Amino acid sequence: MKVAVATHGGCVTHIRYLPPAAEALAPRNALAERAARQLERYRDDPDAAFDLPLLVEGTDFQKRVWDAMCAIPRGRTRTYGELARELGGEARAVGQACGDNRLPIVIPCHRVVAADGIGGFGHATGGYLLEAKRWLLMHERSADAFALAP
Repeated sequence: MKVAVATHGGCVTHIRYLPPAAEALAPRNALAERAARQLERYRDDPDAAFDLPLLVEGTDFQKRVWDAMCAIPRGRTRTYGELARELGGEARAVGQACGDNRLPIVIPCHRVVAADGIGGFGHATGGYLLEAKRWLLMHERSADAFALAP
């Protein structure tokens, strides 16, 4: 799973998944380097915490959805419909907010799924983006499997 990190004005502004064939590039500034190291720590340990200055821009509803996503514990999921009922919106609007999330992994939109399956990811319903969502969910759940072993 490859990601790109964009920064501006001392904040991380975007984290974007890249196609598997994308060429890896070195971070271009200290904040991008810091973000890359934290993403690598998360790759190795799903309980790794993020401590990054983030630029979170969106509507009030989107921000409420993103806050609700951050409250979902690692290894757990909620459905679009559950969040919609909790926030007083529609499941489709929750899905749109998930897809519009510019800071995936840090704001864990992968933890929101459809009532009947995995749902979409980054406004995609297939391809490498959906594979990234599957990997993230398995990565976070596998930590519990090891914790329960005698």
